[in-house]
Amino acid sequence: MWRKKTAWLILLVLAISIKIFSLFPDAVERYYASGIYPVISRLQRILFGWLPISVGDIFYALIIVWLIRRLIKTIRRIVKKQTNKKYWLQALAQTGFIVLVIYVSFNLLWGLNYNRRGVAYQLGLKVERYSKEDLVQVMQQVVVRLNALDSASRVNREAMQRKRNLFNGATAAYDQLALKEKHFTYSFSSVKPSLYSYLGNYLGYTGYYNPFSGEAQVNTTVPLFVQPFTTCHEIGHQLGYAKENEANFAGYLSASSSRDPLFRYSVYFDLYSYSRYYLYAQDSVAAKQLDAQLPPGVKVDYHALRDFIKKYRNPIEEIIDHLYGQYLKANNQPGGKLTYNEVVAWLVAYYKKFGKEAI
Repeated sequence: MWRKKTAWLILLVLAISIKIFSLFPDAVERYYASGIYPVISRLQRILFGWLPISVGDIFYALIIVWLIRRLIKTIRRIVKKQTNKKYWLQALAQTGFIVLVIYVSFNLLWGLNYNRRGVAYQLGLKVERYSKEDLVQVMQQVVVRLNALDSASRVNREAMQRKRNLFNGATAAYDQLALKEKHFTYSFSSVKPSLYSYLGNYLGYTGYYNPFSGEAQVNTTVPLFVQPFTTCHEIGHQLGYAKENEANFAGYLSASSSRDPLFRYSVYFDLYSYSRYYLYAQDSVAAKQLDAQLPPGVKVDYHALRDFIKKYRNPIEEIIDHLYGQYLKANNQPGGKLTYNEVVAWLVAYYKKFGKEAI
């Protein structure tokens, strides 16, 4: 009994301390994101990065099996009328304890990065509301990049079917970026194909980061031209950029620094999609005019991606999208899933500071 009370007390103190600490972004940036977290993340990657299979995916599978067994046992007790007030109070206490353990471990291992100052602070960017003219200027530059990369990105595209080429390419892209910006130094790679890639097609994800193992997982069954930017995005999460717009921007900076044309094509392909979403809402004619400037190969890829998404669309995906959107909102991202698209604001700010040649 004494041990249980002590464990509860420690967890409650840690949870309250974490919540209070998270209210001070400057402190989180200095002491956690730039202090404690890099050590934690490197240690995780050293421990698990060398393994060919995702430890985090296995961990998730074991948790699901455990939850199913617990549910079956509970249903049996209910059917046999073996539950009472004491049983439900104990079950509630156990659930509360588990929630506290998850909350504390999640935040200590990674989650506090949601409350850091982030990449705009590191690069001195002034992220603010942008005009339609700003957006069009950036998109025009993206269109220029796509036209220049269209043919070159197809020469060796099939090589990305070898997952090692994909993951090594992403690591090399961050190495190139780190030559200019040391904040993006990435050591001890730990990027792996998701064991649930095909499931991801139905649930709507192309990759994810496991904060408990420090591994980045990539859905390697999606179209090849999507995978390079996804991989760079997930590595961005590993480096402590928890918010999706920040991970997208880290992915942009790295992939656009790559010497591989497919990596650069992949990121500009996605950036055009994000930007077009906002431009079309303001001026559909302007969006269509830019569409007309895209090379034929890009249009083919957009059709292929649309057909791929349509093939796996299902009602469960909509539920998962909603739940994930709520998760993002609960973690300091009020835009929900639209947070991914908010990378456009960062791109405009980057354009204004460094000029069109930086895009």
